[in-house]
Amino acid sequence: MMKKDQLHFLFYVLLTVLAIALIALIMLPTYETPAPPTEDIVSRKTTNFTRAQASAILPIPQEEPLSSKAQLGEKLFYDPRLSGDGTVSCATCHDLARAGADGRKLGVGVGGALGAYNTPTTFNSVFNFRQFWDGRAADLVEQITGPLTNVAEMASSWAIAVHRVSEDSDYKEAFKREYGGEISEKTIANAIMLFESSLLSPNSPFDRFLNGDADAISSEAKEGYRHFVDYGCISCHQGINIGGNFFQRFGVMGNYFSDRGNTTPADLGRYNITKQEKDRYIFKVPSLRNVAVTAPYFHDGSVDSLDQVIEIMARYQLGRELPEKERRHLVAFLESLTGEYRGERLKP
Repeated sequence: MMKKDQLHFLFYVLLTVLAIALIALIMLPTYETPAPPTEDIVSRKTTNFTRAQASAILPIPQEEPLSSKAQLGEKLFYDPRLSGDGTVSCATCHDLARAGADGRKLGVGVGGALGAYNTPTTFNSVFNFRQFWDGRAADLVEQITGPLTNVAEMASSWAIAVHRVSEDSDYKEAFKREYGGEISEKTIANAIMLFESSLLSPNSPFDRFLNGDADAISSEAKEGYRHFVDYGCISCHQGINIGGNFFQRFGVMGNYFSDRGNTTPADLGRYNITKQEKDRYIFKVPSLRNVAVTAPYFHDGSVDSLDQVIEIMARYQLGRELPEKERRHLVAFLESLTGEYRGERLKP
């Protein structure tokens, strides 16, 4: 038999463990986000979601009326006079009628110049932690300079843009009203940034599902969501933009680029910016918002179908080969991420 002092010791050890566990529970983070999917919302198969997992994807907030500065930015966004030859605007590549992208493999600029990367959608870009595939711009203001001055895009300069805006009487009046008459790189970029920041796509079926509408998505999409969580896709694609909040290597479980062949400097990703070997093939994780209407995919625009995207990502990021049925479920989930702009569902 155990001695009395040994029993006392074990009692105090047990008490200490219980106290630590209680403190840990108290210190767990709380969430002000919608409650996670429950058995009623998902299905009996998906009740293994933890609160953290379910809170990892947040709904897009509702659009707000444009401020007067953002309205000025919208006009600039559509104005081709900002480009070198007056033929290309921001909206040329970021066509809001085409879900904020251009539907091309690679962007096309002034004089038909071919860009190095596939054009990402500008919708919800305000939620990205950095801009561009390689993350070279810290925010939307810094991002604006890239396309404006790139010879394969707008092939212009701030001097040209400021001069042409200053010659327009309507712009002069608007900038007098909004910026005290200052027409400069700073004020033009600020106005465009405010408009781009307004480009949200709320009310996707999946957002409505997150907000408690059990019938907002199909049973196949619910199964796809379960696979998305169970396979760990959500570890990279989470947050309000379901991606766009850190960098990741393309080809964790295999060399996508050697298998694809015909490599280009753009394939080096973040390495082109930092010149550090550890950043070779590192890219900003793309948002999955509106992914069903923004083909083609990847930085190189090399893939046209979501099924093929899933197959490639499973192979090179997870080291798996997924059965066709699971890929179909995942496609249904991805299709449920298409939101609305100004009350209309986004289209490809």
